[in-house]
Amino acid sequence: MSKQVKISSVRNIGIAAHIDAGKTTLTERILYYSGITHRMGEVHDGTAQMDWMTQEQERGITITSAATTCFWRDFQINIIDTPGHVDFTVEVERCLRVLDGAVAVFCAVGGVEPQTETVWRQADRYQVPRLAFVNKMDRIGADFDRCVSMIEGRLGANPVPLQLPWGSEDNFRGIIDLIRMKAVSWNEDTLGATMNEEDVPGEMMEQALHAREILIESACEYDDDLTEEFLEGHDLEPSHIIRALRKGTIDNRIVPVFCGSALKNKGVQLLLDGVVDLLPAPDDIPPLAGKHPETLKDEIRTADRNEPLAALAFKIQSDAFAGQLTYFRVYSGTMYAGKSVMNASKDRRERISRILRMHANKREEIKEITAGNIGAAVGLRYTSTGDTLCIEKKPIIYEPMEFPEPVVSIAIEPKSRAEEEKLGSTLKRLMNEDPTFSVKISEDTGQTVITGMGELHLEIIVDRLQREFNIKANIGKPQVAYKETITKRATGEAKYIKQIGGRGHYAHVVFDVEPAGRGTGLVFESNVTEEKIPQIYISAVEEGVRGGLESGVLGGYPVADVKVILSGGSYNEVDSSEIAFKIAASLGLKEGLEKGEPVLLEPLMSVEVVVPEEFMGDVIGDLNSRRSKINGMHPRGEVQIVDAVVPLRDVFGYATVLRSLTQGRASYTMQFSHFDRVPQQIAKELVARLWGEDYAPGE
Repeated sequence: MSKQVKISSVRNIGIAAHIDAGKTTLTERILYYSGITHRMGEVHDGTAQMDWMTQEQERGITITSAATTCFWRDFQINIIDTPGHVDFTVEVERCLRVLDGAVAVFCAVGGVEPQTETVWRQADRYQVPRLAFVNKMDRIGADFDRCVSMIEGRLGANPVPLQLPWGSEDNFRGIIDLIRMKAVSWNEDTLGATMNEEDVPGEMMEQALHAREILIESACEYDDDLTEEFLEGHDLEPSHIIRALRKGTIDNRIVPVFCGSALKNKGVQLLLDGVVDLLPAPDDIPPLAGKHPETLKDEIRTADRNEPLAALAFKIQSDAFAGQLTYFRVYSGTMYAGKSVMNASKDRRERISRILRMHANKREEIKEITAGNIGAAVGLRYTSTGDTLCIEKKPIIYEPMEFPEPVVSIAIEPKSRAEEEKLGSTLKRLMNEDPTFSVKISEDTGQTVITGMGELHLEIIVDRLQREFNIKANIGKPQVAYKETITKRATGEAKYIKQIGGRGHYAHVVFDVEPAGRGTGLVFESNVTEEKIPQIYISAVEEGVRGGLESGVLGGYPVADVKVILSGGSYNEVDSSEIAFKIAASLGLKEGLEKGEPVLLEPLMSVEVVVPEEFMGDVIGDLNSRRSKINGMHPRGEVQIVDAVVPLRDVFGYATVLRSLTQGRASYTMQFSHFDRVPQQIAKELVARLWGEDYAPGE
């Protein structure tokens, strides 16, 4: 298992898709056919190797990404199986950041679903080459052609089928390989381990020839030699076609499409061939650019084991046996167990006590790990998600990752004094693991408030607290994580003058505050001269502003999308200090926010409801009662798809209501869309609930 392979024979891939498309089942088959496991694990039985958490086994869903390594045709494939549920999209985000390629799994019945689009955009952002695997061809309603059309229409991709399904639904026998023009089926007696090849059946020959012609035309765009062979009427070598398709795939100009049924053990081996033949090795893609931490000049490290070490930590995980594990991708050089590295992001030295190659929650200890590989380190104390590890003499920092903001909160309090300290340290540990999970102590109530991506996300966190860490706590009901912003330009001014033990404190600031575009957060500018406020105090002013934005003037919610301009002020050569300017900035900002006609913002969710036709009226009526905006409805087989945008506060508990309205036959998916202004009447009710009926900002 720990054999070394050359870098051109390494593939780092992720398995990603919408929830319930069959990602984990596909990964289990890959491990079985590559000889890593000797028994197929099943998601529905709770025996999947990659779904190792108790919560995953009980719910039949993937919650945390799991890494493993297998070998196929002397190629080493490092695989990360990612979650499909939107509440755990951070797992997909940070994995795609460090992968060279991905297999996007599509349900042949559902086609392109909401989370598929999210995953696809994430892969686009990191320019990750992809293969598409149309799974569940044995299911009733499976439609390969429709799925390919949706990949093109809804994802804006250029899908190129390399296979056609041989039958569908109950009659799905295997696939037609368009490159070799062979019909392939799998032997059920050997659980699909052996394949049978035969000529393309006569009834499918015309369709296969037409699809092959499109395939060849696509391949010729990326290889002049292949084009010449084609125009001269030569029989095209499969290896030449694959060479051209590989170039188009790595350039992100085409998406080769495979098909099969992972659950019925059909199509997996040919997909593995596609992974090694078409997806890039670490040295096939441009080196990841970084910057020198001091000079900020561009730094480039190539994927070579003899280059200076550069690695990116992309995931932190608590392990009951090894303590804290730090998953990382080595971009250049070699990392050795027992040696120290530099965390350039934190400017701290770290000692690598052990290096592990992971197989879900099992681990294999190795002495070194080279460029192009993914591993986990034990013993890192200061490293968090997105930090860069390198050698001290040749520092480099890679661009940190960006994560979506959490939108759902609950209050949590320990049941006893003894549990209080344990709860605090455990929440800190979980926050270090998950960048989309945050913890805050409410200034008004003193309660501990935890915030996550959705109800399921927080449910899993609470479940882990109780079962994994044995903490007994009282849990509040889910609450919306509102924000505040302002609607007009205003001026805020504050002077902080105080005498403390013979030493004075003096600071004077004047701000202009104005609304900024949605999603911009804080824009801070300084227009004051050195004579009014010296440069050494400007950073303290900005720090005070950022601290002041953590709690707004309406409901104490974080303030977003404002531009703050330091336009005036004064200082005292003797009494001015950074702490004085920090306090003055916070006070001046509050006055500006109060005058800027503050409003509440609420998270809106994109909701897709899959509902049988006969229940459409009831479902639409219920959605309208939830202040939803319905963007469209379209048929998908025998059901209707309703696309809507609904305020988060109005979809708590929606699953129960939807089941009741449709006799349990409808389902829905939901993901964060954007923040928008809360209607005035609802905002009044929210503020009144917090402060009383007559409250107005500034009181």
